[in-house]
Amino acid sequence: MSAATTTAARAFRGTQTEGRTEAELKELVRHAGADLELAPAEVIIEWAVATFGERFCITSSMADGVLSHLASTVAPGIDVVFLDTGYHFAETLGTRDAVEATLPVNLISITPKQSVEEQDAAYGKDLFASDPDLCCALRKVAPLNEALHGYDAWATGLRRAETHDRVIAPVIGWDEKKRKVKVSPLARWSDDDVDRYVAEHGVLVNPLQYDGYPSIGCWPCTRRVAPGEDPRSGRWAGTGKTECGIHQ
Repeated sequence: MSAATTTAARAFRGTQTEGRTEAELKELVRHAGADLELAPAEVIIEWAVATFGERFCITSSMADGVLSHLASTVAPGIDVVFLDTGYHFAETLGTRDAVEATLPVNLISITPKQSVEEQDAAYGKDLFASDPDLCCALRKVAPLNEALHGYDAWATGLRRAETHDRVIAPVIGWDEKKRKVKVSPLARWSDDDVDRYVAEHGVLVNPLQYDGYPSIGCWPCTRRVAPGEDPRSGRWAGTGKTECGIHQ
C-alpha cells in the first residue's frame, strides 16, 4: 500500500456526502468487482473509502479486531458498527470496548428496538430457543438494516474459508436485500492469514477464540467446538440453522 494512495484515500474521506442511486451503485459493483477480486485487503478498503467517503462503514462481530485495525490504518476515524444484541458474552463486549479504546475508529453500538425483557413479554421467554430465526431477525437483521440507512456501502469480515455457504462471497458485491454495496476485504483470507496478521500487528482477539469458540455469536446459541469439528458447528447447534440472516 503506497503512501500516496493512503493519503489520497484519507483526503477523500468525507467528500461523498450525497447518496448515489441504486443504478449508480450497481454500476460501481460491476466495474470494481472484477478489478479488485485479487487485490490486497488494504487496497479494497482504500477503494471503498475513496469511493464512498462517510457513506461507507465497517461492521464487526468482535470475534477479533482484524478488520477494524486494517480499516483504521487506511481511514482513521472510520465508523465501526457493532450489533449489541443483549445476548453477547462478556468477552465479546470487552473486545468491543478494547477496540474502541485502542484503535482510531468511531465505534457505534446499535441495539434492537426491544430489550430482551420487552421481547420476552411480547413473544414469550427465550425466543432464541422457540424461534431462533425470528430472534435473529429482531435482534440482528432489523437493527443492522436501520443502522445502515445512511450508508451506500458496508464492509464485513466475511471470509470464504469460514463455511461452504460463503465460498462464492464476492469481494465487491451487491446486497440485494439491503440495496447496498457489500465489501468483503478479507474474503480470500485463510485462517493462517488471519493468524499472521494478528501476530504481526498485535491485534486484539476475543478471548473466547482461545477457549474453544472459533465462531462466536450470542451466548444462548453458541457452544464450544471440539477439535476437528466444523468451526461454525457451535452456532445454533442441533437446529439446522447456520446463518443469522445478515449474510443471506
